[in-house]
Amino acid sequence: MSNPPKLDGKVALVSGSGRGIGREIALKLASEGARVVINDLDEAPALATVAEIEAAGGRAVACVGSVTDSGFAERFVQTGIDTFGGLDIIVNNAGYTWDNVVQKMSDEQWDAMLAVHLTAPFRILRAASAFIREAARQEAEADRVVFRKVVNISSTSGVYGNAGQANYAAAKAGINGLTKAMAKEWGRYKVNVNSVAFGLIKTRLTEAAAGGDASIDIAGQQIRVGVNPQILKNAEALIPLGRGGTPEEAAGAVYLFCIPESNYVSGQVLVCGGGRP
Repeated sequence: MSNPPKLDGKVALVSGSGRGIGREIALKLASEGARVVINDLDEAPALATVAEIEAAGGRAVACVGSVTDSGFAERFVQTGIDTFGGLDIIVNNAGYTWDNVVQKMSDEQWDAMLAVHLTAPFRILRAASAFIREAARQEAEADRVVFRKVVNISSTSGVYGNAGQANYAAAKAGINGLTKAMAKEWGRYKVNVNSVAFGLIKTRLTEAAAGGDASIDIAGQQIRVGVNPQILKNAEALIPLGRGGTPEEAAGAVYLFCIPESNYVSGQVLVCGGGRP
């Protein structure tokens, strides 16, 4: 007889889950029984991920919008509560990079990275706090043990630093600090709070850009993405496993922090980088 899915009946919020790593995280959690709130800047990819989950027999709903918008955090959390009746897993994944050396970096670049990678996760956790505290109180009174999970997405840039990414590295270091603080603050509510710091993961933001002119639109601002093919090749050569990771592998690292086997792991930063620091 097969075992039940590890996340059966859980409700998960995954920001930035219409594409890339976030999409794979959402698909992975849904495949293990979680009901997932999908978020993306754009409606089309969010609905496509919802449709893929539903086609596989899972349940999902879209919450479209920018995580940096005023009121988004409350709307995101409430979507999970109103649609699925609860909140068990929060994955703060949404983000992008906007690189420059410090002497050429604008205030706009600096502020944008802190807003999306640090302020937005803070707001989402703050918005979830009322539900989490009340649910924990009721469960304690009923002598029920229920663990909840927060997984914040960081980067090796936030652990070790990276030239040209003062803004991104500072924000990702900040999310590790937020993770450790929240692990202490929410431990009493049986909430495990951890970070996953990704190294080189092959997505549309890091794939080789031969022409150097690939870009994405963020609130009307064209942000260049992609990596010079030679730089990408050199970076992969330094990874002990010999290659960049896949979004599916990145999702697997997040999944480890969402399952019951990690109920006594909290306040940790897991580097998912193929062996390269």
